[in-house]
Amino acid sequence: MFSKRSYLFVLITLSVVFGSCSKYQKYLKSSDYALKYEKGVEYYEKKDYYRAIGLFEELENMYKGSDKAEKIQFFMAYCYYNQGDQILAGYYFKNFAERYPLSVHREECEYMSAYCSYLNSPEPSLDQAYTYKAIEEMQMFLNKYPKSTRVAECNKIVDDLRSKLEIKSFKSARLYFDIGDYRAAIIAFKAGLIDFPDSPFREEIMFLTLKSAFLLAENSIISKKATRYQDTVDEYYAFTAEYPQSQYLKEAEKLFNDATKNLKN
Repeated sequence: MFSKRSYLFVLITLSVVFGSCSKYQKYLKSSDYALKYEKGVEYYEKKDYYRAIGLFEELENMYKGSDKAEKIQFFMAYCYYNQGDQILAGYYFKNFAERYPLSVHREECEYMSAYCSYLNSPEPSLDQAYTYKAIEEMQMFLNKYPKSTRVAECNKIVDDLRSKLEIKSFKSARLYFDIGDYRAAIIAFKAGLIDFPDSPFREEIMFLTLKSAFLLAENSIISKKATRYQDTVDEYYAFTAEYPQSQYLKEAEKLFNDATKNLKN
């Protein structure tokens, strides 16, 4: 059971909460726009972003074209950002930069728009539309503000996003290999190396391309075997030229020897 002191504490807390809600509803219904703006800023500064958004939304159209409209857009962008709604935050940051090109906050908002896309970029196994979007936006920012204090951070983010795409590319190609679609695997592995020539998976990709070529030859009809065994030999030479001390060298040599033997036969 509650003690008298606990009961009193709960009662006071509830009265404060309901009183606060009552005041907020009063501000929402008020036709005093200056008061609404003042309270919206007050809620924002107290980090009560939910209530701040409610009041700012009421004022967006009322102050259109004024100095306050610019501030409201800026506050709303950060309200959504701080609430963790990166999609709406990104929209408001982008909208701000387009609507107020002469604002002192333009560079910041263009960066934050790109940063929100970065935060929306999912795990490598999922669709990477936001990853591509974030890279494009970050690159545009770098091109536009080459002397920005945010350049180093932008480059780090782009590297992180490209790394995610490298992982996605490698895993997608590896999946073709694992399910036995060796022709598709070869195409995907080679495309991955074109897109990401410095990939940390490069050695493994080149070896798996060689192995895929051999397994494709093994599973081909008679008329195509010779050509595909020759492809295996070519992939072996390309692989060993680049990685003469590879951890996969022993298996690569076996594939080469088997392919060569089949070509002679």
